[in-house]
Amino acid sequence: MKIEQLRVFMAVAEHLHFTRAADSLYITQPAVSASIQTLEEEYGVKLFHRIGRHIELTDAGEMLQIEAQKILDQVALTAQGLRELNGLQRGALKVGSSLTVGNYWLPQKISHFKQQYPGISINCTIANAEEIVSGTVTGLFDLGLVTGEVKPSLSQNLAVSVIGQDVVAIVVGQNHPWFERSAIALPELTNTCWIMREPGSGSRYMFERSLQNWGVDPSALEITLILTTSEMIKAVVEGGIGVAALPRSIVRSELKLGTLKAIPIVDDIDHPNHTYEMTQPVILLRHQKRFRTRISKAFEEILVEGEG
Repeated sequence: MKIEQLRVFMAVAEHLHFTRAADSLYITQPAVSASIQTLEEEYGVKLFHRIGRHIELTDAGEMLQIEAQKILDQVALTAQGLRELNGLQRGALKVGSSLTVGNYWLPQKISHFKQQYPGISINCTIANAEEIVSGTVTGLFDLGLVTGEVKPSLSQNLAVSVIGQDVVAIVVGQNHPWFERSAIALPELTNTCWIMREPGSGSRYMFERSLQNWGVDPSALEITLILTTSEMIKAVVEGGIGVAALPRSIVRSELKLGTLKAIPIVDDIDHPNHTYEMTQPVILLRHQKRFRTRISKAFEEILVEGEG
């Protein structure tokens, strides 16, 4: 079984059409048909059902598609490793990042990396934490970056390390009754409306875990809006609607301008003995069993510079 045969098979499996597969590979349709026929005859199986002018994968074809993808991924990693022997002069890195990290923490790191390694391209995908964890598990990303905590059920086969910290603040806008307060008591958290991220967000998961640790049931909060980005939440709260828990890195400018205010949470308003604080770790994810390229290692070094 040759690598080129697998590439031809994968093209046919993707397009489910011999001519379109040939066009995508810049070879002739008879060459594609001959390659598939050779595979089928060599192993005594049918890889495709021919149904009129259409084709479908057989059970053998579906199995080969899964295994061939693994082989081609490993070939690509090996080729990249060989290319990196030129001293990190060229190559590519696929990074997945949750929204907060990608918008506020990561850009400076990428700029620093590009200054040192201008020939290396970085493809960064922004999504919620669960999607980033899943993508790192499946190999869609070389590295994943999320905030909060990673659910153990999602992080099998991943190396998980904390590479930074961000303080989370309870913030309100100027029109909220709490804006004039110097602090609020923990039980008061259930007496206002909340603006929250969607389920699956690392920020929301971290906030709910913190509430549980403080003895507050997250389901007791009155959630007025669920929004998919922290930017949207910030704008809504700044307009005077509800309260939100947001990393200080996101609201730094608004806190300085006074359009938002961070309200400390204490155990007792009249005699505060304890202030409840919440930090949100920045977490680096990588697959434990996948080959770590020199590019990946170099980027990890940039990520931890100035942290800790």
